Amino acid sequence: MAKTIGAIVVDTERCKGCNLCAVACPQGVIELSKKRVNHKGYTYAGAVNEDACTGCASCAIVCPDGCITVYRTKQ
Repeated sequence: MAKTIGAIVVDTERCKGCNLCAVACPQGVIELSKKRVNHKGYTYAGAVNEDACTGCASCAIVCPDGCITVYRTKQ
């Protein structure tokens, strides 16, 4: 049986750092940057535990700015 694995890509320049994606992620894959900001001055989300991503897309669904793209593959 093939295991579904996922990966996320965050458009960091559009992210406003609302943290909804990190709260919605059941695997704890996403976290806000602690020190970096984008050109608008917002801290932004990014994957910190990439290997745990299952591609469920919870993060992309709750993102109000549509900054997250989720990719799924079978392994």
